Amino acid sequence: MISIEEVLAIHQVLIQKYGGSEGVRDEGLLVAALERPFSGFGSVEFYPKVEEKAAAILESIVKNHPFVDGNKRTGYVLMRLLLMHYGQDIRASQDEKYDFVIQVASGLLDFDGIKSWLKSRMVSQ
Repeated sequence: MISIEEVLAIHQVLIQKYGGSEGVRDEGLLVAALERPFSGFGSVEFYPKVEEKAAAILESIVKNHPFVDGNKRTGYVLMRLLLMHYGQDIRASQDEKYDFVIQVASGLLDFDGIKSWLKSRMVSQ
């Protein structure tokens, strides 16, 4: 869906706009995070639903920290881009979105919790 070059450009823009340190801490983790939503075995997708794909990329970026800084911001933006790619978005206040990402980062929401939060707030574009 999105190339590593595009992700690096998005990350750089976010760091420049909101502050923090640029750079990739672990390129392997970044590649794995980008591939996870589209992974599967044969013709069976592990994450066939859009909310599963979005949850997978957010969880992978936020919890695995492939970047030196800005993992939460970048993970959130990638999640939203993936949702929008499939004609979806989320309806929530800025405070709800912030609290959501912090809960993911602090381990209070696992994959199923992320998926449930997204599904309850997804709207068609």
